[in-house]
Amino acid sequence: MTSSELRPVLEESDALRLLRGGEFELEGRLVDASNTTLRGFLTLDGVTARCVYKPIRGERPLWDFPDGTLAGREVSAYLLSRATGWDLVPPTVLRDGPLGPGACQLWIDEPEQAEPLVGFVPARSLPARWFRVAAARDDDGAPYALAHADDPRLARLAVLDAVINNADRKGGHVLVGPDDRIYGVDHGVCFHVEEKLRTVLWGWSRRDLPPDALEMLTELTRQLAGTLGESLAEHLTVGEVAALARRVDRLLAGARFPEPSEEWPAIPWPPI
Repeated sequence: MTSSELRPVLEESDALRLLRGGEFELEGRLVDASNTTLRGFLTLDGVTARCVYKPIRGERPLWDFPDGTLAGREVSAYLLSRATGWDLVPPTVLRDGPLGPGACQLWIDEPEQAEPLVGFVPARSLPARWFRVAAARDDDGAPYALAHADDPRLARLAVLDAVINNADRKGGHVLVGPDDRIYGVDHGVCFHVEEKLRTVLWGWSRRDLPPDALEMLTELTRQLAGTLGESLAEHLTVGEVAALARRVDRLLAGARFPEPSEEWPAIPWPPI
């Protein structure tokens, strides 16, 4: 790493400037990721920060998502999150890197003392104010539950996932940042025209959307008809942007959190 100052937290404008113009220094590969995912440092004007770099050339072909589009979907999730005003997705840009063009996202360091908000817990010891999502057992047959906290920050993430049609909201994709904010990461399989919502955040299913969510969705409708729609069209197809607008309208009309579908697996694998 360079001798520049390492910044774990940056203002959004500073982060975007660094992500777009910083000099790359790769650190290593995240081996658990299904696509090529590299961690590195970006340095600009004496400031250094970690980033996650996902080159398009390292994307694994999928049967239901067009080849070479996952990086653009990562950027689209950030643009949509920023438009909500909730800022649930770390700053993300599409830029050239050591392995060619790809998505580049600010790395979020979770403090060691951060309490997980999603996970497997003993079935008979569900924490207070947690939702049970699914039953499970450990290797010895002891009963466990896949569960998550009844936390308004997570509820906002669940709304965002319904809007972007997230097909892969694992527990490991939910991070608690050093500023005690919730971040969602890994949005390469979002924005499909067909319904594909798979998530571990089903605890609010069928419940009324909170007022702030309804206000956000109303404002999102206006923005999708303007500059937000134009920005998303740089990364998504016309059909995908139109399907996004329909999902927003449907959420507003129903005013409830979605419920799991019976037509496809509602929980990603692995869940965490």
